[in-house]
Amino acid sequence: MKMLQLPTIALEARIKEEIEANPALDEGKEEREDEYGDLDDDQGDDLSDAEQEFDFSDYMDDDGTPSYKYEANNYSSDDEERTLPIGTVSTFHDRLLSQLSLRSLSDKHSSIAEHLVGSLDDSGYLRREVSAIVDDLAFTQGLMTSEEEIVHLLSTQIQDLDPPGIGARDLRECLLIQMRRKTMTVPVKTATIVLDKFYDEFVKKHYSKILHRLEISEDDLKDAIEEITQLNPKPGNSMNESSRPVEQIIPDFTLVNEGDEIQVLLNGRNAPELKVSKKYSEMMQEFSSIKGKPTKSQREAILFVKQKLDGARWFIDAIRQRQNTLITTMQAIVEYQKAYFLTGDETKLRPMILKDIAEKINMDISTVSRVSNSKYVQTSYGTFSLKYFFSESLTTDDGEEVSTREVKKILQELIETENKKKPWTDENLAKELKGKGYNIARRTVAKYREQLDIPVARLRKEL
Repeated sequence: MKMLQLPTIALEARIKEEIEANPALDEGKEEREDEYGDLDDDQGDDLSDAEQEFDFSDYMDDDGTPSYKYEANNYSSDDEERTLPIGTVSTFHDRLLSQLSLRSLSDKHSSIAEHLVGSLDDSGYLRREVSAIVDDLAFTQGLMTSEEEIVHLLSTQIQDLDPPGIGARDLRECLLIQMRRKTMTVPVKTATIVLDKFYDEFVKKHYSKILHRLEISEDDLKDAIEEITQLNPKPGNSMNESSRPVEQIIPDFTLVNEGDEIQVLLNGRNAPELKVSKKYSEMMQEFSSIKGKPTKSQREAILFVKQKLDGARWFIDAIRQRQNTLITTMQAIVEYQKAYFLTGDETKLRPMILKDIAEKINMDISTVSRVSNSKYVQTSYGTFSLKYFFSESLTTDDGEEVSTREVKKILQELIETENKKKPWTDENLAKELKGKGYNIARRTVAKYREQLDIPVARLRKEL
């Protein structure tokens, strides 16, 4: 089960780990003739590094001390090993401090500025009260300062760092800092006035009030809003994102459309060729030819080799079972959602839950859940997580069961084609959906809209 839930990259690491830990396991095609994996003679005599390092005499030292005396195991066999990668990239705060180090500041001002940088959150905002920072500096560093001095350093030093917007105490100040860094054109000047004088009206999209107070045209306000929408509301995150390693998705399956048929291909990394080491198989054969009762040293050596061989056999079988389960489950999903995979039309996705596939392949729901978790499939229409194809059902006025994903798709299309000057409310959207045969309540529309990350009608309004 643990092997089954591993994504492709994690499986590769798990195989390498097992090969390093078990010298009886080797890469390559397995060919066996008897219980212990006697290989064909034409396989060659090349030995892996692990086999060459193995010295059988190491296991023949009969000092009477059982091996378990040297080991300590504080974990259950069911516990998952988790290793944390160690990052080496510089942090967002480190880069701000490096910019500060290039400035000519007194020791006192330098200490205050460094404290201010350390007080910024990951988005680049200073969320703490200035009075609290004055107290912190006095108690932790013995620096006596004032709120005026801190505000002065904040505006002249911290807020002057890159990226623009760093050191703001709220969103309005953050946008204004960025706007003042721009070349002062007419739209930029208008946008600056809107943010400075009419911020509340702008947030609530009361554009008529802004037009009346500034005595400008709709086109002028559109240009100003365009300038504002280009600003970054979280300047600190932009630095964090740039230092974050790119996560590449490796699809576990590839679907190939061949007319009306769909071929399911498993990524080769999920089905590696593994075999039992020829050297260890021969060792077991040699032990089996021992005449008489084996000595204690020989028994321990036999037990060790047998454990390694059994472990290698088990691991190869686990990989094979994993491969078969993945293929079987994916083929069932493809058959169930064939109309979608042939056309790519999201509205043709049928309602499907884990139980549907589990019954189809005669497996437990937990098995299907492990397969769909962290697995991806590459199709002609993009690469998707397997979870994407699972959704609840909804009954139309005609009594037909449709996927909730289909309803969300139609809802999204309705919102995209609405009149942005008078966007539809959730109640209007519910009526439109009812006219198309989807009888759902207003609160359900609101829930689907939030899941699609679409704001309310008032915030969708445009000039």
